[in-house]
Amino acid sequence: QVQLVESGGGLVQAGGSLRLSCAASGRTFSSYAMGWFRQAPGKEREFVAAITWSGSNSDAADSVKGRFTISRDNAKNTVYLQMNSLKPEDTAVYYCAADLLNSATLWRVSSASSDYDYWGQGTQVTVSS
Repeated sequence: QVQLVESGGGLVQAGGSLRLSCAASGRTFSSYAMGWFRQAPGKEREFVAAITWSGSNSDAADSVKGRFTISRDNAKNTVYLQMNSLKPEDTAVYYCAADLLNSATLWRVSSASSDYDYWGQGTQVTVSS
């Protein structure tokens, strides 16, 4: 079992920055890849970014590439999402998720929500114009 707790959301003006954090507990953090997803009102949950267990590789949605950066600190059991140049369309609830890995998926960086086994409760990000 893995518990994930997000923090760092809030209200920010367009062009501003926020850094989201997701603290994990309950299992060896380096056993899983981590992802960030978001869900805006009336829309489906969508992929934002993901990172391998080691932090050596990552992926991001086209809509956030060049603006958002995912990173992790395995010593602190925490994954981060640095969000710069925020736009009103980035407004959403942001969720972190854990993808428990095995020998076949060890280096997976998935954009599919179905690949993730555990989810946090989410943190609200609101970008005003």
